[in-house]
Amino acid sequence: MTAPSIDTYVETHRQRFLDELFELLRIPSISTLPEHGGDVARAAAFVAAQLGGIGMENVEIIPTARHPLVYGEWLHAPGKPTVLCYGHYDVQPADPVDLWISPPFEPTIRDGNIYARGAVDDKGQMMAQFKAVETLRATHGSLPVNVKFLIEGEEEIGGPNIAAYVAAQGEKLKADVALVCDTSLYAPDLPTLCVGLRGLIYLEVTAQGPARDLHSGLYGGAAPNAVEGLVRLLAKAKDDAGRLRIDGIYEDVAEPAPAEIASWRRLPFDEKAFLEREVGASSLTGEPDRTVLERLWSRPSFEIHGIGGGFTGAGSKTVIPAQATAKVSFRVVPNQDPEKVIGVFTDWAARNAPAGVTVSVKALGMGPAVVVDPDHPAVRVAAEVMAEVFGKPVVYTRSGGSVPVVADFARRLGLGTVMMGFGLPDDALHSPNEKFRLENYYTGIRTIARFLARYGQA
Repeated sequence: MTAPSIDTYVETHRQRFLDELFELLRIPSISTLPEHGGDVARAAAFVAAQLGGIGMENVEIIPTARHPLVYGEWLHAPGKPTVLCYGHYDVQPADPVDLWISPPFEPTIRDGNIYARGAVDDKGQMMAQFKAVETLRATHGSLPVNVKFLIEGEEEIGGPNIAAYVAAQGEKLKADVALVCDTSLYAPDLPTLCVGLRGLIYLEVTAQGPARDLHSGLYGGAAPNAVEGLVRLLAKAKDDAGRLRIDGIYEDVAEPAPAEIASWRRLPFDEKAFLEREVGASSLTGEPDRTVLERLWSRPSFEIHGIGGGFTGAGSKTVIPAQATAKVSFRVVPNQDPEKVIGVFTDWAARNAPAGVTVSVKALGMGPAVVVDPDHPAVRVAAEVMAEVFGKPVVYTRSGGSVPVVADFARRLGLGTVMMGFGLPDDALHSPNEKFRLENYYTGIRTIARFLARYGQA
């Protein structure tokens, strides 16, 4: 097999590859909303059909307590390594829908980009893996490695059921390395391998004030207000500069090696451009004695995602809310134990709740941080292939985001993971107008195919 045969096959099937991606993007597989359960199931069936179509065997849709997993395998390369490929077919909600230029579940091409919810996170990158395997089978007549696919429908809600499945299915999922395409290039046309991810803890914080909603005229000035109490509590979590003020939160944080920090400082990072083009705010926040990349990649963070309580409808209602709830999350870094962090936060919240307000904390999902050895044989092969495809040396980065299953692969299966992503920093993941650069879809297919071929020869 020669590299041009891969390129020729991808080019010949370019329109079909795009049409099939669009078919998946039209399914609103929003895992967090119960009303979309049927759509999530439809997406799982689509993924299973795709795996069967590219020659995977023993394809199965595996029920879980919520959304199904999809598995398929091809194990006819004796003596060759086995690659466990992962992706997720679920997506975030599209809200606020009115900020989308085109409908979120009607994929549209503008300015060389595919716009749709899930375009880059992770349907486009997952489909690139499928099409890479198809391309190899068509150009090679077989596959140069053994392949297993494990695809989930709950990544956007913390992957609670895939973690249990990985822990219970060690023999079935046995492999030499995992491949995850759910990260980004550091910059356009700059080959990038991610070697570290922050972990995620997602929490629901509930504040209880009076026994019931009260009339603010009769009780205002004397009765505790649950919304106010919750806001005051959460405001204490950071100082004005953005440092976390939760006792013990930095206790176990592992510092990156000096060489790694030095390499980050050599990256073409433009803080002004990052602020204007990606963040779109008047200034950045966070620990002022840390660089922006350190804050994003190697420091814990705390964010408030939404607060509900009291009256927010049209008109007026003078109520003192009895209860308020906030959705919050921590991003944790290597050496931090998510269970310990939850305990630290819960204790802190109880001690700092305003008078008359009691606070409870409920964990909705968690996963630890993970770092990957850049000297792993498969990572080295990936670096060689990406450098050849892009014509530039690979840069190694971390990501501030989380892919919970990568830590499960490491802890439960003893697997290193090649995190080879083809998104871009401005792809608006989880935001309106999410996009995926059209050519990066095809570049991903070609690169993954070459990686699997080269790894089979290593």
